Amino acid sequence: MTTRFIVVRHGETEWNAASRIQGHADSPLTAAGIAQAEAIGKRLAAERFDRLVSSDLGRALATASAIAARTGHAVVPDPRLRERNYGVAEGLTYGEIGVHYPEIFSRVRDTDPDYVVPGGESRRQLLERVRAAFEALALEASGERLAVVCHGGVLAALYRHVNGIPAGEGRAIPIPNASFNELSYEAGRWSVLVWADTAHLEAAASPGEP
Repeated sequence: MTTRFIVVRHGETEWNAASRIQGHADSPLTAAGIAQAEAIGKRLAAERFDRLVSSDLGRALATASAIAARTGHAVVPDPRLRERNYGVAEGLTYGEIGVHYPEIFSRVRDTDPDYVVPGGESRRQLLERVRAAFEALALEASGERLAVVCHGGVLAALYRHVNGIPAGEGRAIPIPNASFNELSYEAGRWSVLVWADTAHLEAAASPGEP
């Protein structure tokens, strides 16, 4: 049986706009983020899916609630889908991260995948958590289509797993806020069907769009 996933990153938050690491900490959606959540909700209202699952962090739940208001699904919170835990680094800007904890995060160079910031988790631990979470969901909902609201780091980890990208390899992976991503899982094999689709956001920003 094939299980399909529509996977959505939450709408823009205040800390996204300020280039601050959130991790398990949280910040509210910006006005733009609320509009993004409404736009992806409108798009998913035209899609058939069986369940709406969300990270239990506030920014993901706020986005999932906007989707649920359009589709009528109940939101099922799932802590397995939380962003990477950045421990003592949460709340720092990316510039500050680069100075104090350069092994946490890089898009342009390889990093130590087993480096753990104090109080947090490593990139490899995140990748394993995300892999296990999505494969468990695929088996729990075998043959269904799920909408999942989560985080940029979670989507990056899933993309790495599906495409066999090493955990420590520097790689720029496009993950826009509130983008539409779709994957399928069958007999232990993943496929990416759609990635980083923002047509609904562009349409919502067009003059005259209801």
